[in-house]
This record gives sequence, structure tokens and C-alpha cells, in this order.
Amino acid sequence: MHVGFEAAFQNLGKIPDDVFLRKEIAVCVEAESNGFDSVWVTEHHFSDYGLIADPMQLLSHLAGRTSTIRLGTAVLVLPWHDPLRLAEQVLLADHLSGGRVVVGIGRGLSKEEFEGLRVPIEESRARFEECAALLLAALGTGVVEGGEITRQPRRELRPRPFRSFSGRVFSASVSPESAPLVARLGLGSMHIVVKPLELIAQDVDRHRQTWAQVNGGSAPRPLLSANVVVDPSRDRALELAKKYHQASHRLAVRHYGMSAPEFGAMKSYEFYRAMRDSPEQDLDLPPASVVYGTPDDVLRRFDEFHKALDLQGVLTIFHGMPEEDGVRNMRYFVENCLPELKSWPTENTF
Repeated sequence: MHVGFEAAFQNLGKIPDDVFLRKEIAVCVEAESNGFDSVWVTEHHFSDYGLIADPMQLLSHLAGRTSTIRLGTAVLVLPWHDPLRLAEQVLLADHLSGGRVVVGIGRGLSKEEFEGLRVPIEESRARFEECAALLLAALGTGVVEGGEITRQPRRELRPRPFRSFSGRVFSASVSPESAPLVARLGLGSMHIVVKPLELIAQDVDRHRQTWAQVNGGSAPRPLLSANVVVDPSRDRALELAKKYHQASHRLAVRHYGMSAPEFGAMKSYEFYRAMRDSPEQDLDLPPASVVYGTPDDVLRRFDEFHKALDLQGVLTIFHGMPEEDGVRNMRYFVENCLPELKSWPTENTF
């Protein structure tokens, strides 16, 4: 099983940005020596919810400080990007890292981010689909052209692709309608533990069925992203999971504007409103979006996901905690869960 380390760069403690970034980047570099197969960074703008506005710049930095670990984005929000410039950035980072880049993409949700970047959120789906198609073509051929929105003249990119990106491009798939769309675009699927396992399994099935119909053959096995809290004491793990889940959830509510009456009003975002209003978001309940417990509990939960979804990898998240708790949590996972997870047989595409 491929096991990645996902760094959200959420500055919950109001630490000065220079200090926070230096410490978080050091943890990303250490992910290689800790035994993780990949390190992933996400794109956010304008808030403590995420300090990395340019994931490809950070991955290029990490490429120079590591040697073997895969370098992933979780995710690049395509509606905010020019396809040609993004393809150039990805290709250059892939050359700098010796072919270690894995591309995760998504559509975005925060109205504040869309407005700040001067992109109409109403166009998010159309822009996502067009940018994804142009980006995939550029990474495959080294040429970018076309698009009803972009209207890109044909250009050959330099540096050219030197290693196939087949099996190295994934898309976040959260809402039910995303899974078939992702498959039609020829993208692997990335799933986040923000809803019950049976609903994630339905999304994976829709992706696989659509892939077989449109592309033929078998879809790449999916990736799963999950918050993890592991501790020798099950009760303490639950306490930490609830405490830091609450803090992270409140930050997400603010960042995405979830408390606004109009949140999720657009047709393509209706699922997110339903998810916000679900009883499972009750912060007094054990957090369903966190894999928590003793090492045996955590491994058992990941085994349930693996058996239901036939995963190729999991991306583990340890954010939302003060530095001391977060690092201790991650290191305890490395010592007591990581070797077992990595030993599980599965086929990996990158």
C-alpha cells in the first residue's frame, strides 16, 4: 500500500508565518526519512485554512531537499489557473524532481477565494473541465491549444514531458456527480473521508463503471485522504480527535462560508449544503471524518476502507493540532502503523 503524508499548512495557532512555514516545510522534508512514500500539499488563498498559494513552487523546493519521495498536489484548484502556465509549472517541477510529481486537481469551493482571484464561481465546473482536458493533453504531448474559455493558440511547451503522466493525475471526487465526470476526463479519483464509507464506495463504483464505458479497461485504483489521530489510549485518541476536529471544522466553516444562507445554493454545489446540514456534522459526536484510536483501531479502520474501495494508497493528515501534539501523533503513527500499512499488497500507478 502506498502511504502518503498530506500537509495542509493550516496555521491554527496564529504563529508568525515565517516561523510556521519553516517548521511545516521541515516536517515535509522529514516525511522521506520517516518512510512515507509521498508528500502532498494543497492550494488555498487568503486565510489560515491553508498558507500554500502556489503548491508547485513548494514542491519544486521540496524536490531539491529530497531524493526519492513522490511529490503530490492535493489539490490544485483548476478554475483559478491558466492551463498553459500550470502545465509549464508541473513539467518543470517534474524535471527538477526526476519524475516524482503526482498531480491532484479539484474544482474549489470557497466563494472568497473565487472572488479574490476574480474567477466567477458560477463558471467553476466549466473551467475545471476545460482546464483538466488542456492540462492532460499538455502533460501527454507537450502541446497546449484550444478551449472555449481559454482560447489558447497552439504552443509547444519547454521543457517537454520526459516521463509519462499516465497513472499520475488524479482528481478530488467528493460530490456524487464528480465521479463519472472524473472518469470521463481520464483521471484517477481521490476521495476524502468526509462522508460515510458506503457513499464513498458508491462514488468509486460510479467512477469505475464510467471509466470502463468511456476509456475501456480498468480504472486506476483510488486514493483516500483521511485525518488520523493515533494514541496508546483509545479514550485519549477520541478526546484529541473531537477537540481538534472541532477546531478544524470551525476554520473550514469560516473559510468556505458554510454558515451563509446562500452556501451551496448553486446546482453544482448542492451536495455540499446537504453535507453541511447532515447530523453527522454534530461536533459532539465521534468525528466520522477522522480515523482515530489505538494503532490496532487505526489499522482496522484503514483495512475496512481498503476492502470496500480496493485502494492503491492512503494520504494521512495530522493537521489541526498544536505542533507538539501533531508531531507526536505523526511519529507514533510512523512507528506503529506505517510499516503494516505499507506491507499490504496492492497495485500502484505511480
